[in-house]
Amino acid sequence: MIADPKRFDAAIAAFDAANAEDPNRDEGRPKELLYAQRMSAMLDRFAPDASEAVRLAVRAQHIQRWKTPRASYPMDRQGYLQWRTGLYKFHAETAGRILQEAGYDAGTIERVQAAVGKKGLKVNAETQLLEDVTDLVFLEHYLAGFAAQHPDYDEAKWIEIIRKTWQKMSAEARNFVLAGKVSLPEALTPLVLKAVS
Repeated sequence: MIADPKRFDAAIAAFDAANAEDPNRDEGRPKELLYAQRMSAMLDRFAPDASEAVRLAVRAQHIQRWKTPRASYPMDRQGYLQWRTGLYKFHAETAGRILQEAGYDAGTIERVQAAVGKKGLKVNAETQLLEDVTDLVFLEHYLAGFAAQHPDYDEAKWIEIIRKTWQKMSAEARNFVLAGKVSLPEALTPLVLKAVS
């Protein structure tokens, strides 16, 4: 239930305008804009009754991600973790600013920021729902591309990666995948099923 559809539409339009600035392209479109639209589409399929805060959070999940490149941190495990933490903070702050400009109250902004900032995974239902949608979108849209970037990974490495993703998902999200409601890359489907069995 959207409390004020006009305000909600204005916030979504502002998120999309921010992501439309992405110089990187995916299928000929700004990469993060396409990602955000895929997130909303997956939420509509997986949890059509999601709260307004979650609807806003999924659209802002990667907002202006290109402004914090991975290369701006050391290229080791520690650097990767620092980059991820920095991104969560950046996305939460950017989303919060846009929501404030759109006229949202502090309570809603805090809920969106908690989800986008990945706070309370497994205990905050809204953060968990955002994580579920993120993982479902990864499996459907980005797993094949990720595999193409890492031809050196053997089956054991892939099973480890898929299992890590699976562990972050709720039982509902796992069942959604197992029920065939996510289009897995054909070549990788047997590997995914092996990893999660």
